[in-house]
Amino acid sequence: MRRRGSDRVRRTLRRTFCAVAAGALLTGVVAGCSSKNQVPSIGYAVDAMPVTYNGGSSAGVAGGSSALFARVLTGFFYTGPNGQPVADTDFGTANEVAGEAQTVRYRLSRDGVYSDGVATSCDDMVLEWAARSGRFTKPGPNGPVPLFDAASTTGYSDIERVECQPGSKDATVVFRPDHRFLEWKTLFNAGDLMPAHIAAKAAGVPNVVAAVQSGDQAAMERLAKFWNTGWNLKSGELDTDLLPSSGPYRIDSYSDGDGLVLVKNDEWWGNKPATPRIVVWPKTADLKQKVSDNSVEVVDVGAGSVPELGLDGFTVNQIPGRGAEQLTLSTTGVFASAQARRGFALCVPRQALFDELGHPGYDNESGLGSGPLNSRTTQADSLFYSATTGPADKYRNGDPAGARQALEAAGVASPTIRIGYRTPDDRRARTVTMIADACKAAGVNVVDAGKTDFSPTELGAGTVDAVLGGTAAAVGPSGSLPGIEATAALRTGEGVNFGHFGNGRYDAISDQLAADDTSATVSSLDSEAENLLWDEMPSIPLFNTPRTIAFGKGMENGVASPTKAGAGWNMDRWVLRR
Repeated sequence: MRRRGSDRVRRTLRRTFCAVAAGALLTGVVAGCSSKNQVPSIGYAVDAMPVTYNGGSSAGVAGGSSALFARVLTGFFYTGPNGQPVADTDFGTANEVAGEAQTVRYRLSRDGVYSDGVATSCDDMVLEWAARSGRFTKPGPNGPVPLFDAASTTGYSDIERVECQPGSKDATVVFRPDHRFLEWKTLFNAGDLMPAHIAAKAAGVPNVVAAVQSGDQAAMERLAKFWNTGWNLKSGELDTDLLPSSGPYRIDSYSDGDGLVLVKNDEWWGNKPATPRIVVWPKTADLKQKVSDNSVEVVDVGAGSVPELGLDGFTVNQIPGRGAEQLTLSTTGVFASAQARRGFALCVPRQALFDELGHPGYDNESGLGSGPLNSRTTQADSLFYSATTGPADKYRNGDPAGARQALEAAGVASPTIRIGYRTPDDRRARTVTMIADACKAAGVNVVDAGKTDFSPTELGAGTVDAVLGGTAAAVGPSGSLPGIEATAALRTGEGVNFGHFGNGRYDAISDQLAADDTSATVSSLDSEAENLLWDEMPSIPLFNTPRTIAFGKGMENGVASPTKAGAGWNMDRWVLRR
């Protein structure tokens, strides 16, 4: 979700053995100087899913790649603990320069090199822009469709060109003359910027820059085919040659039994990681057992998602996340009409869901986590949030009689609604149960369609009618301060728009908000957007996703980040002493 106002970028935390600079979300254990021995490996349990290395793809966003690979694939900025973009000058520098058109000059580190020995270059930026610009298409049954399965084209579609000499460390990004993108610091970032040389070799394209600049359709189709699926990850079947790292860690292995193993990247040119090995245990692992047998020292999961997790001896933080717990609705089948979607929303008990599941361990009077979430794209701690909340009141407490009447009028009386989500997840299972119980009186049969291999793409395939997840249907950590994913999840044709909602006026509003931060304009457009969305009902926001972030005894430099980057945003600074 987007938060308007001042763009305050706080310093990241550079730790020593004895001190730490305290940030707004500094809630981890900070140990003093100690004579205890440092442990060479740390276990990290997070409810993301390593489905792909490619964080810029729709599968990457839905799976939570940012929480896994932000310190494996670096970029010009990364998501800090408050959700803000923070400059990573180890990777390179980016500076906006004066000109008639918005222009940003990028310079990659002269020392930058992937773990396979290939230098980082502006070729990587050209591939990222090509993949996420939306300009490369192929014929489809209803018109052109994108070649690349990008999560979002936001910002990239505003770029006219990326000036780059193949292999160069310098690039100039020039935006279209009539376009401006305020959140340009969200572009070419950690977890998203992929190694072009790998895609080029796999696709048989000798020069990515030339192929993009010339619009070579055949070459672009081959590049897109690899970009879309070539970096997919499957337990026990990794080809690490396809997965070079540009960060402090690289992938060593991934299996259900041994987890996702990250090890020190010897080619990393920045500060060496404080701990040489991190073992990531994703959502499908038995996290309760991993905590019990002392295989985990850092936990970052949805609050209540794993019952009786057993965090005795941990410093536990219950925090409202910047992600939105929500139902994303289909726009076909039973929900083909907005009236049907509104009818279902009327029986969803948003206030009761928040009271029961939405604020465990905290009771905030305002801002994040202070009540049912009333906006899809404006953050609850934004100055503009109050301007968006009016139309949500009708859908606060549940109105079974009104829901029944609306559904009958829409021609879908007594519907069956299948709600999908990735299991195991106790809180989301309880959410579905509460919705089912509340909607019975409206004649609605709600079916729990959760499963261990669930994907939000099932919404478009018609096997479910709604997806229960975070921002952009993410399974685990989600959300950021600029809120790019939240906006994209409702834009026509975007990869993370899993419900295939489309509204030209909403698209125009989001474009204007991306370029104009005048207070009066933002307030007016935020209000208009939310009125439109409550009327069209492509999704039903429930509450800010509560996160449980915990650090074990002896952990140093753990900093809670209830955002898409998760607690692992600074994993290269983690130290465990015992």
